[in-house]
Amino acid sequence: AKDYELRQYETAKWVSTVIRGETQKEAMRQGFWKLFHYIQGKNEKEMKIDMTVPVTCLVKSACTDFKISFFVPFEHQDCPPQPTDSEVFIEERKAAALFVRSFGGFASPEKYAEEADTLARTLRNRGQPFHEDFFYTAGYDSPFKLFNRHNEVWYFKK
Repeated sequence: AKDYELRQYETAKWVSTVIRGETQKEAMRQGFWKLFHYIQGKNEKEMKIDMTVPVTCLVKSACTDFKISFFVPFEHQDCPPQPTDSEVFIEERKAAALFVRSFGGFASPEKYAEEADTLARTLRNRGQPFHEDFFYTAGYDSPFKLFNRHNEVWYFKK
């Protein structure tokens, strides 16, 4: 469809942290830095790991817990170094079909919510079954990139 796409993602490992009781913007900031320290060597192997994209944030309806995640680079998928921060963990996300809506610009929590609402409405109108109680935000650009920015919202297909 012109306003969204259906993607199939394979099983993959992500490094994640959950930030509780903060605004989404503050949770993203805190979570990003926890994960950034992990890839800068705050792990059991003291290994630097390349930054990957996207940076995702799990947003659940009526919940102030946000799970922020970095994709583990392909060369570390089999055996990612374990985090030394007890609030950082490696998770394996199972293969899944995702409905994805892309948009540009600087994405705020409000913009992500607006895009997620638009995608949800479109999917309902087209009779596409999806998990409505949560969505992921996905950011692909450094904060220093000013133009041609790429952001996404993801809903899991039922």
